[in-house]
Amino acid sequence: MMDASSPSHTLRIKCQAKSPLCSKSPKTMFEGFKLEMIEVPEATLRVRYGGEGPPVLLRHGHPRTHVTWHRVAAVLAKHHTVVCPDLRGFGWSSKPMDTPNHRGSSQRAKARDCVALMKVLGFDNFAAVGHDRGGYTAFRLAMDHPTIVARLAILDAVPIIEALERCDARFATAWWHWFFFAQPAKPERAILADPDAWYGGSAEHMGDEAYADYRTAIHDPATVHGMVEDYRAGLGIDREHDEADRQAGRRIACPALFLWSLHDDLEQLYGNVLRVWSTWTTTQQGRGINCGHHMAEEAPEELAWELLRFLRERVGARSA
Repeated sequence: MMDASSPSHTLRIKCQAKSPLCSKSPKTMFEGFKLEMIEVPEATLRVRYGGEGPPVLLRHGHPRTHVTWHRVAAVLAKHHTVVCPDLRGFGWSSKPMDTPNHRGSSQRAKARDCVALMKVLGFDNFAAVGHDRGGYTAFRLAMDHPTIVARLAILDAVPIIEALERCDARFATAWWHWFFFAQPAKPERAILADPDAWYGGSAEHMGDEAYADYRTAIHDPATVHGMVEDYRAGLGIDREHDEADRQAGRRIACPALFLWSLHDDLEQLYGNVLRVWSTWTTTQQGRGINCGHHMAEEAPEELAWELLRFLRERVGARSA
């Protein structure tokens, strides 16, 4: 839940004071984009949007904010209207109220935010792209709102239920943070003891402005708690939603693209990543990209052009 000490509240005050952080035409990052705090029924979202053409929504992962997309967005905006929000609970967006089942931090709740946000901006149908935790949001968005999502791209993720059902010693060793973050209070205390050491990152890879934005977020206790709550929801209510979809035989209805980083561990854990997704899709394609996990920062041009190709492709042109 947002309070006076949260980044969301602080940013709103700064925007009213016309702080350089809230400039609507930054000289270096997101040039030509607008930066606004937008109210939707269940949250207040910090959003950048710009460009012209068919709309595409970009969802970031943990522990980033929307600014992770700034290099990719610059390319996409030449052909599309690009919308980049902070996920609820992350960055400067509002923080949901805690509940025992973590419903307010669920991917279903975040997907509702997506639909409401795009409607505010005038879009009833759009493409959705999500990386890491934002990939789970994009997946849930496509599952819950099939008439709204025209195309879906998910980066470095498989469905939560698939990851958990395949959990073995390799997964538990590499992805131990999923289970640590499920514990009450201790993860926040550990992270906030030294956020820079916990999360890493650098201006060299992210860009000066993006790194400064990211560091402000990871040093904020409300944001750290909001991010950890996302994982708590993942092990419970999000998994339940996936299981309900599978039992009902629901699949992603739109064309889907899956990309993964060759220097991360999806191939090591799952082998054929597309095979994992095959029971959840009707039309799919994908490949690995020669970079680490944060592909929007490490391989922005390759990622942007792969997304552009997919977004332009006629329906039914390719499948895998």
